[in-house]
Amino acid sequence: MAAAVTWIPLLAGLLAGLRDTKAQQTTLHPLVGRVFVHPLEHATFLRLPEHVAVPPTVRLTYHAHLQGHPDLPRWLHYTQRSPYNPGFLYGSPTPEDRGSQVIEVTAYNRDSFDTTRQRLLLLIGDPEGPRLPYQAEFLVRSHDVEEVLPSTPANRFLTALAGLWEPGELQLLNITSALDRGGRVPLPIEGRKEGVYIKVGSATPFSTCLKMVASPDSYARCAQGQPPLLSCYDTLAPHFRVDWCNVSLVDKSVPEPLDEVPTPGDGILEHDPFFCPPTEATGRDFLTDALVTLLVPLLVALLLTLLLAYIMCFRREGRLKRDMATSDIQMFHHCSIHGNTEELRQMAASREVPRPLSTLPMFNVRTGERLPPRVDSAQMPLILDQH
Repeated sequence: MAAAVTWIPLLAGLLAGLRDTKAQQTTLHPLVGRVFVHPLEHATFLRLPEHVAVPPTVRLTYHAHLQGHPDLPRWLHYTQRSPYNPGFLYGSPTPEDRGSQVIEVTAYNRDSFDTTRQRLLLLIGDPEGPRLPYQAEFLVRSHDVEEVLPSTPANRFLTALAGLWEPGELQLLNITSALDRGGRVPLPIEGRKEGVYIKVGSATPFSTCLKMVASPDSYARCAQGQPPLLSCYDTLAPHFRVDWCNVSLVDKSVPEPLDEVPTPGDGILEHDPFFCPPTEATGRDFLTDALVTLLVPLLVALLLTLLLAYIMCFRREGRLKRDMATSDIQMFHHCSIHGNTEELRQMAASREVPRPLSTLPMFNVRTGERLPPRVDSAQMPLILDQH
């Protein structure tokens, strides 16, 4: 009975954990060609009461992926500066991404090791309203990407940019980190930022000031290290430091000419007077070529062998010619040395001298004592069978 009572709290805690891991679903409506930003707030995943604020020491990290896939869609990006800051899902869907996509987000509590799941249902559709054929992209070097994703700095950028554009409504089309466009990670120095590309669209044409900034003369000045041509007041400063040498303008008001569709032919090349391939091939006999290829190297090898044999066997000088070319004094000297050497060898072979004591067995080099051995091991063969 006591064991059953002990298991009841454990089962209750397990069921509570299963209820907590149930994923919540949120429906969002991104638009094609418009920037989409969804913040991942700590309060949403901690499930705190309304009157309780999120503790500043809570550390949460997130992992997002497309349902059934290990990563996010190509148009969607995720960023989070640190576990103490919220995360962001941002991007701009393309026309090929129309439809529904399910994004699964898992939050990890680095203090309590709890996990919370959330499912985001993205219903991607076409935007309403007029087209935005005039599009401009700016490189803001004074901000990181997560600093312009919230609505407040983004609206401030549009408000400041309205002073450089013709009167009309401006809309954000895309926000991209400079690191995703080939930028380098800045040094850990205060004031250094990664940079962010902000793409803006409008239905009104560009102003003369923007056209002058994106002119070839302005780009030529930037290539020489000089400031670009900016004929109007920079309304983005000092809140946004824009690199005016990296401003690009795209005008889609004029439709591009359609590419000519190639007409498939019958597969037969037209007559070319400079290329006349032969229509018939005459027969050839390759026996002569084969014999020449094989016999000529063999004959050359045979001649070289005969020449080498003649030089080595029939062109030897011989002992008689050698003796005749040598002087008598040198020959007498050589013969006397040879005779003396043979005489010494005969005398050494016939002498009877006792063996040195050091070569005898049982000889003590230090004291000089020698015990007469019973058997002279030096005269015994190593293998008795061969004696």
